[in-house]
Amino acid sequence: MPIAVAATSPLLQWRSPVYIAAGFAGIVAMALVLAQPLLARGYLPGLSARRSRRVHRWVGAALVAAVAVHVGGLWLTSPPDVIDALTFTSPTPFSDWGVVAMWALFAAASFAAARPWWRIRPRVWRVGHTTLAALAVVCSVVHAILIEGTMGTVSKVALCALVLTATAKVVFDLRPWTLLTRRRV
Repeated sequence: MPIAVAATSPLLQWRSPVYIAAGFAGIVAMALVLAQPLLARGYLPGLSARRSRRVHRWVGAALVAAVAVHVGGLWLTSPPDVIDALTFTSPTPFSDWGVVAMWALFAAASFAAARPWWRIRPRVWRVGHTTLAALAVVCSVVHAILIEGTMGTVSKVALCALVLTATAKVVFDLRPWTLLTRRRV
């Protein structure tokens, strides 16, 4: 829905194709963020737990790529704005939230990719990955809500509410904070 609303937005009339592509990459990224917790927990019908985790990895890679296209496109259209955002000197608060979300996402993805080599206990890995992912989600939602853009207020708020609800449900169901305190019997 947000993609359809954005495609018909009058705010696109004076924007360059690169800027439009960057904006749509951000919208696609938020839609992928909605799928991620549902895949991680195996809540999507028709997918076995194993297949759901495999799709979670691929969607995670697509999410990282979408964020890279989002930031890269914004860089091509206005490097000073991206530098201001990355150095936390931008006058727009949504930039700070977007940068924190981006780094948290990259950290969660790096943590997942490096898992086989780091030999981290599964419980510790789950807590770390879940914490980084939850941080990325919360910061992404705040980033999106603060932007007055093409997504439209209603569709944007609805998507963000779904993202937060799905993430909260999965984090609550996984209870990663309890994993570190359990002892083997």
